[in-house]
Amino acid sequence: MTSTPVTMDALRLTGDELADATVEALFSRGEVGKFNTLMRWFNQSGQPLPEGLPVVAREYLETTAQPPDWVDWGEMERARLFFIDNNVHISTALSFAAMPACYVVPHVAKLLSATHSLEYPSKRMAETGQFTVYLMQPDAFEAGSRFVPAAQKVRLLHASIRHHLRREGLWDEAALGVPICQEDVIGGQMMFSIQVLDALDRLGVHISNEGADAYYYAWRVVGAMLGVDQDAVPPDLTAARDFSDLYMARHMGPSEEGVRLTRQLIDLYEEVVPGTFFDPVVSAVIRFLIGDTAADWLQVPRSAWDSAVKLGPALLGVLERIEDVSPLGAWGLDYLGKLTTRFEIASLTRGRVMQYAIPEHLKSAYGVESAKPRTDRWTPPPLSPRLPGHGTGAVSGW
Repeated sequence: MTSTPVTMDALRLTGDELADATVEALFSRGEVGKFNTLMRWFNQSGQPLPEGLPVVAREYLETTAQPPDWVDWGEMERARLFFIDNNVHISTALSFAAMPACYVVPHVAKLLSATHSLEYPSKRMAETGQFTVYLMQPDAFEAGSRFVPAAQKVRLLHASIRHHLRREGLWDEAALGVPICQEDVIGGQMMFSIQVLDALDRLGVHISNEGADAYYYAWRVVGAMLGVDQDAVPPDLTAARDFSDLYMARHMGPSEEGVRLTRQLIDLYEEVVPGTFFDPVVSAVIRFLIGDTAADWLQVPRSAWDSAVKLGPALLGVLERIEDVSPLGAWGLDYLGKLTTRFEIASLTRGRVMQYAIPEHLKSAYGVESAKPRTDRWTPPPLSPRLPGHGTGAVSGW
């Protein structure tokens, strides 16, 4: 389906019928607390569902336990190998490009603020990082894996936020559409797929066409597991570029919530970076990846490091040449990347397994108005020619 303002307006009117019905039933019967308690023990595919689980929840979990029947497992394996080869770069892009992309969409920033824990500001990043790592395991869809239960819980989390916002009258549905609507879920899918690939390209990471296609395909599978309407999802990266550009052009802008979430993100990673000398690097990388316009909206600080980080692509080029000529070097860099990703996730989760529980209420302060060939290098699809101001750099770059 070609993305147009008309088709995207229609997507703003739709949520997730299955998950919404499940959550409504759990709340109406007073079974949310019981569900969350039992779900703490349900973390692996193939694990027997807990005794005493509400019937409606059991039916939902049984219905959503399997991946779509159209999954190409060869393509998923190529996506996994791509992730292994680029895990540190992908983690950087997720943290410093994809998450700020969420924050630069005001109504999305408001939604994230509704469930963000002030006592544990790293929760959102911990959930995102852990979810991605689960997805890219070789047994992600097999018995014993953690990905499918995590996807099932995230889908219910989205439905619970819709439930609260509607019940408490905190969302102007006539003006904003359904909370966490199909347009926003697909928009998020674009942020974690094509916008991550864009960020890798800006970093100077050599991406093969095969790897880029496989990575995007994996996020299409994720979208299906999260209840996304597959008739509305861009089928390939070229169509994804159209959707992503149009989505951002329709919604991006400054907001108080976006500024606050960005400040929390910067503070979080400054704590992870040893010492204080390199703290400004965090802000500099964000500004480099999302561009000055979006960075200024989010009040990302400027520093002398803003120029220095632009040398990063050259350094990455040297490391990738080492990978190309030395199998031992390639193994060492991949292993170092794996350790770095584990360290980052461990720091964010503080050793916990994120549970993706259904919140029984929203925050009270919330107010709404593979080894890849280097010769076949991927380049980002051009800006959508149908956008107003095409060629001005107002959307991509950003």
